[in-house]
Amino acid sequence: MNHLHYRPSIFSHFDKELHLAESTRLGGVSTGHYKSLNLSFNNTDDTENVVENRKRLAKSLGFNVDQLASTHQVHGDRVLRIHQPGHWQGYDGLITNKKGVILAISIADCTPVLIYDPVQRAIGAVHAGWKGTVAKIAAQALLAMRDAFGTKPSDCWAYIGSCIGAKDFEVDADVADHFDEKYKSWDHEKKKFFVDLKTSNLDQLTRLGVPDNQMAISPHSTYRCTDRYFSHRAEQGKTGRMLAVIGMK
Repeated sequence: MNHLHYRPSIFSHFDKELHLAESTRLGGVSTGHYKSLNLSFNNTDDTENVVENRKRLAKSLGFNVDQLASTHQVHGDRVLRIHQPGHWQGYDGLITNKKGVILAISIADCTPVLIYDPVQRAIGAVHAGWKGTVAKIAAQALLAMRDAFGTKPSDCWAYIGSCIGAKDFEVDADVADHFDEKYKSWDHEKKKFFVDLKTSNLDQLTRLGVPDNQMAISPHSTYRCTDRYFSHRAEQGKTGRMLAVIGMK
């Protein structure tokens, strides 16, 4: 693993086709709560720090920052088809079939989902917090790729990235009640539920027909690995953001 980013091995045979990774919190210039590779402008970190951090990540992955396409995420289920780099408001899923456009999802406990269709040459990137997961944003993105590009789920490869783990996402019934029994467990001592966001998102893609051997789940929990990742919950909101990115070369 490059200290700035992690590239999931499920995509290793697409190295010549894709810019793809999730960043860590390492190797940047930010200080304090945002130490060190904070990639989000939506906090009180110095803008100059974020600009430099983004340049470092982009350089390490072989693209330019002006190729990024991102969105102000709202924990919903809306998916936007992207034709060019830029920044949009109000979407949690991005799809494109344009080469050189790098889709970017901001994360710090929520689940990133990256999808690649090597047959139709199309990609998707999803931000799935618990609300987005319940709204099936990952499935919505794959269906949007089908409608826009003729993508077949059986052709797709996907990565469910680093987020808060199933043993760490502690919630009350107001959240847990939205999830099927398969994705939650009850802790009798803590009197709390624990929810598995990763498996819930993976199963959305499985049900649509993405083969199990063409998907992978990150083994890392942002909550437990704050030496490597930013965690909104573990750091009580005073933290930076990482990016999960995917783009066709």
